[in-house]
Amino acid sequence: MSMEAAKAAARQTALARRALCNPALGEAMAANILAYCPPASSAIVAAFISLPGEISTAPILAALHEKNFDICLPVTPRRGEPLTFRQWRPGDVMVAGRMGTQHTEGAEMVPDFILVPLLAFDRFGNRLGYGAGYYDRTLTQLPNAYRLGCAFAAQELDDVPAGPNDVRLHAIATEREVRRF
Repeated sequence: MSMEAAKAAARQTALARRALCNPALGEAMAANILAYCPPASSAIVAAFISLPGEISTAPILAALHEKNFDICLPVTPRRGEPLTFRQWRPGDVMVAGRMGTQHTEGAEMVPDFILVPLLAFDRFGNRLGYGAGYYDRTLTQLPNAYRLGCAFAAQELDDVPAGPNDVRLHAIATEREVRRF
């Protein structure tokens, strides 16, 4: 099976598993991040507004804001380019982005702690995204940034197909735990 076919099959499996999960489990994920893998107090944290079906990031966004972190959200560019990040604060006007995302028109920022969305992950820190490569391109350009995946525990697969351009996570946060790789 080709790499693309293996990734497509893994995406289907992950989407089916994710569909059975409750997005409200984001409260537990947020608590785990703050208890077991909090960003450094000076960190610029890149987060994301969860898409339908993803574990909710609203609780971690609120908690990070309450702790006075600088928070930014990704801006999805044209296909083939890396993400950029813009400052976010509660109440900011949100702009519709590409691929169903939302971002602000705040100041551009360079994060050093990145919450990474995904469809699947494995015990080695490999992640499977939606297939456009935005996060892999971005993470390659920010090699010193801490990469924390955000997902439901049910999205773990035995082995995620990974190629040479796929960037591994440092850790994964779920509603059950934070696991470092």
